[in-house]
Amino acid sequence: MPKAGILTFHRCINYGSYWQARCLAEGLASMGVEAVLLEHMSDRVNRAEWRCALQPLLPAATPKEDYPLYECKIRKFFHSFAGLPLSSPFPLENPDAMDEYPLIVVGSDEVWNLRHPWYGGCPVFYGEGLRCERIVSYAATFGSLTSSERLEGWAEKLRRFSHISVRDLHSERIIRETLGIAPELVLDPCLQFPQTMNASRDEGEAASYIAVYGHSFPTWFQNAARRWAGEMGYPLVSIGYRNDWADEQWIDAGPEEFARFISDATAVVTNFFHGCVFALINEKPFACVLSDYRSNKIRDLMQLVRAEHHVLSEDTIPSLDVILGNPLPTSISQRISSLRDTSNAYLSHALQ
Repeated sequence: MPKAGILTFHRCINYGSYWQARCLAEGLASMGVEAVLLEHMSDRVNRAEWRCALQPLLPAATPKEDYPLYECKIRKFFHSFAGLPLSSPFPLENPDAMDEYPLIVVGSDEVWNLRHPWYGGCPVFYGEGLRCERIVSYAATFGSLTSSERLEGWAEKLRRFSHISVRDLHSERIIRETLGIAPELVLDPCLQFPQTMNASRDEGEAASYIAVYGHSFPTWFQNAARRWAGEMGYPLVSIGYRNDWADEQWIDAGPEEFARFISDATAVVTNFFHGCVFALINEKPFACVLSDYRSNKIRDLMQLVRAEHHVLSEDTIPSLDVILGNPLPTSISQRISSLRDTSNAYLSHALQ
């Protein structure tokens, strides 16, 4: 069985980061690859990650009563991390200490985002110092990095990659403009390999609640979601973060609990990329709103799967009833199925 290391952000206290790492590892295993997540370690990154997990709403302060809930959430993530297929640990700043692999897959997640608050500027994610025969990327993204920002000295490092794929149009443009090549556009691992989550999913009727995933929603969106949910008789339940405008809070949910929570919901309202992804996986009606940090990712995902009408603005808020009160159009699932074929073809070729 061929062996591969996966280099990504697998220890973030973030549902999407955890699941994209797990889905890619288990997805590659289903394709006959012995895949492990490269266990890069950094005290600096850990401190930043845990600080953010305890105070996710900055500059708004975390209420004292929420600290134990966020701490419980972190412990649940640690428990889930322990079950991942992990390599021998090595320092993030010293990849020479890692084991050697015939192939390393970089991605998914914002591995090339130089503006990431603690991983940005780590050369290892651009292939620097990796001990391997070949490097490929899968569903990598530049995140909030704009095309106009200087990539000199960084983009050239990507020429060592034998195959490059990205998960959004924004990243595709950056690669095309800086390297003069056309990368493959592929699905996020959660959408590409949903069987990992579906295996633990309970079959049956959806529960009567609206899942709220994200934070710092604009007031007009809060009001519209509350109004619609109230008219329909559904409680709004916020998972992972406090949203005081929701009816209930489930702050301390772990990664597996999050996946089941979305699969059981009636509909989803979100401003997070993976809020949209999990709604699509479970074919749930959903409404999303853009935020500055995530606008590239969400906008491009919606364009990619042809679900642009699920992105709302203050001007389009009257359509909330239409998109949350009806099943997802079959054209979206058909488009995702087509993209799975493309993504699978890319992986089959890149893994050879």
